[in-house]
Amino acid sequence: MEKVYFEGQVLWSQIDANRHVRHSAYADFCAQARSNMMNSIGLSLDKFAESHIGPILFREELIFHREILLDDHIKVEVEWTKYNKSNSRFSFRHKIFRSDGTLCATVNVDGAWMNLNLRKLTTIPTDWEESLHKIPKSEDFEITEN
Repeated sequence: MEKVYFEGQVLWSQIDANRHVRHSAYADFCAQARSNMMNSIGLSLDKFAESHIGPILFREELIFHREILLDDHIKVEVEWTKYNKSNSRFSFRHKIFRSDGTLCATVNVDGAWMNLNLRKLTTIPTDWEESLHKIPKSEDFEITEN
Protein backbone atom coordinates (compact mmCIF):
# COMPACT_ATOMS: atom_id res chain seq x y z
CA MET A 1 0.00 0.00 0.00
CA GLU A 2 1.15 3.51 -0.77
CA LYS A 3 2.49 5.32 2.29
CA VAL A 4 2.25 8.93 1.05
CA TYR A 5 -0.77 10.62 2.62
CA PHE A 6 0.06 14.31 2.25
CA GLU A 7 1.66 16.26 -0.55
CA GLY A 8 1.86 19.99 -0.79
CA GLN A 9 3.76 23.20 -1.22
CA VAL A 10 5.32 24.90 1.80
CA LEU A 11 3.44 28.13 2.43
CA TRP A 12 4.63 31.51 3.71
CA SER A 13 2.71 30.95 6.96
CA GLN A 14 4.78 27.80 7.63
CA ILE A 15 8.14 29.60 7.57
CA ASP A 16 10.08 30.84 10.62
CA ALA A 17 12.49 33.75 11.11
CA ASN A 18 15.35 31.66 9.69
CA ARG A 19 13.39 31.25 6.44
CA HIS A 20 12.87 27.52 6.78
CA VAL A 21 9.84 25.52 7.91
CA ARG A 22 8.96 26.30 11.53
CA HIS A 23 9.08 23.35 13.90
CA SER A 24 5.34 23.27 14.63
CA ALA A 25 4.49 23.08 10.91
CA TYR A 26 6.05 19.62 10.83
CA ALA A 27 3.48 18.48 13.39
CA ASP A 28 0.72 20.00 11.24
CA PHE A 29 1.96 18.17 8.12
CA CYS A 30 1.99 14.88 10.03
CA ALA A 31 -1.42 15.39 11.62
CA GLN A 32 -2.91 16.05 8.19
CA ALA A 33 -1.18 12.97 6.78
CA ARG A 34 -2.56 10.80 9.62
CA SER A 35 -6.04 12.22 9.09
CA ASN A 36 -5.82 11.55 5.33
CA MET A 37 -4.56 8.03 6.02
CA MET A 38 -7.39 7.23 8.44
CA ASN A 39 -9.93 8.64 5.98
CA SER A 40 -8.48 6.48 3.17
CA ILE A 41 -9.14 3.30 5.18
CA GLY A 42 -12.74 4.29 5.93
CA LEU A 43 -12.25 5.89 9.35
CA SER A 44 -13.15 9.51 8.67
CA LEU A 45 -13.36 12.21 11.32
CA ASP A 46 -17.14 11.93 11.00
CA LYS A 47 -16.96 8.21 11.85
CA PHE A 48 -14.83 9.02 14.89
CA ALA A 49 -17.32 11.71 15.96
CA GLU A 50 -20.26 9.31 15.59
CA SER A 51 -18.48 6.89 17.94
CA HIS A 52 -17.42 9.67 20.34
CA ILE A 53 -13.78 8.64 19.93
CA GLY A 54 -10.79 10.81 19.23
CA PRO A 55 -7.05 10.28 18.93
CA ILE A 56 -4.73 11.81 21.50
CA LEU A 57 -0.94 12.02 21.48
CA PHE A 58 1.32 11.34 24.44
CA ARG A 59 4.62 11.91 22.68
CA GLU A 60 5.81 13.57 19.51
CA GLU A 61 9.46 13.35 18.50
CA LEU A 62 10.82 15.38 15.59
CA ILE A 63 14.20 14.52 14.09
CA PHE A 64 15.50 17.05 11.58
CA HIS A 65 17.66 15.78 8.73
CA ARG A 66 17.63 18.56 6.08
CA GLU A 67 16.07 21.99 5.65
CA ILE A 68 12.75 22.56 3.96
CA LEU A 69 12.28 26.04 2.52
CA LEU A 70 9.48 28.27 1.27
CA ASP A 71 7.82 26.94 -1.90
CA ASP A 72 9.44 23.49 -1.58
CA HIS A 73 7.06 20.67 -2.37
CA ILE A 74 6.90 17.91 0.23
CA LYS A 75 5.50 14.42 0.64
CA VAL A 76 4.68 12.83 3.99
CA GLU A 77 4.72 9.07 4.44
CA VAL A 78 2.92 7.44 7.37
CA GLU A 79 3.58 3.96 8.71
CA TRP A 80 2.29 2.17 11.77
CA THR A 81 5.08 1.04 14.09
CA LYS A 82 3.27 -0.30 17.16
CA TYR A 83 -0.21 -1.22 18.36
CA ASN A 84 -1.35 -2.42 21.76
CA LYS A 85 -4.62 -4.33 21.40
CA SER A 86 -5.64 -4.23 25.06
CA ASN A 87 -5.63 -0.44 25.42
CA SER A 88 -5.56 0.78 21.79
CA ARG A 89 -2.27 2.62 22.14
CA PHE A 90 -0.52 3.23 18.86
CA SER A 91 2.70 4.58 17.39
CA PHE A 92 3.28 6.04 13.94
CA ARG A 93 6.42 7.05 12.07
CA HIS A 94 6.23 9.85 9.52
CA LYS A 95 8.90 10.60 6.95
CA ILE A 96 8.90 14.01 5.30
CA PHE A 97 10.59 14.27 1.91
CA ARG A 98 11.30 17.16 -0.47
CA SER A 99 10.18 16.58 -4.04
CA ASP A 100 13.76 15.62 -5.00
CA GLY A 101 13.46 12.62 -2.66
CA THR A 102 15.61 14.02 0.14
CA LEU A 103 14.51 12.81 3.59
CA CYS A 104 14.16 16.02 5.59
CA ALA A 105 12.55 14.89 8.84
CA THR A 106 11.31 11.89 10.76
CA VAL A 107 8.45 12.35 13.19
CA ASN A 108 7.50 9.62 15.69
CA VAL A 109 4.27 9.82 17.66
CA ASP A 110 2.75 7.68 20.41
CA GLY A 111 -0.93 7.98 21.21
CA ALA A 112 -4.18 6.27 22.08
CA TRP A 113 -7.92 6.51 21.51
CA MET A 114 -10.03 8.51 23.95
CA ASN A 115 -13.76 8.31 24.66
CA LEU A 116 -14.75 11.96 24.17
CA ASN A 117 -17.75 11.71 26.51
CA LEU A 118 -15.97 10.02 29.42
CA ARG A 119 -12.61 11.74 28.74
CA LYS A 120 -10.88 8.41 29.33
CA LEU A 121 -8.86 6.04 27.18
CA THR A 122 -10.92 3.50 25.29
CA THR A 123 -10.54 0.65 22.86
CA ILE A 124 -11.81 1.06 19.33
CA PRO A 125 -14.99 -0.64 18.14
CA THR A 126 -14.37 -4.22 17.03
CA ASP A 127 -15.88 -3.52 13.61
CA TRP A 128 -13.00 -1.08 12.95
CA GLU A 129 -10.39 -3.87 13.19
CA GLU A 130 -10.63 -4.75 9.50
CA SER A 131 -10.01 -1.12 8.52
CA LEU A 132 -6.98 -0.89 10.80
CA HIS A 133 -5.35 -3.80 8.97
CA LYS A 134 -5.18 -1.55 5.88
CA ILE A 135 -2.75 0.88 7.56
CA PRO A 136 0.75 0.55 6.09
CA LYS A 137 3.04 -1.11 8.61
CA SER A 138 6.73 -0.46 9.17
CA GLU A 139 9.28 -3.24 8.82
CA ASP A 140 9.66 -3.15 12.62
CA PHE A 141 5.89 -3.12 13.32
CA GLU A 142 4.84 -4.90 16.48
CA ILE A 143 1.54 -5.78 18.13
CA THR A 144 1.43 -6.18 21.88
CA GLU A 145 -1.37 -7.65 23.93
CA ASN A 146 -0.92 -5.69 27.16
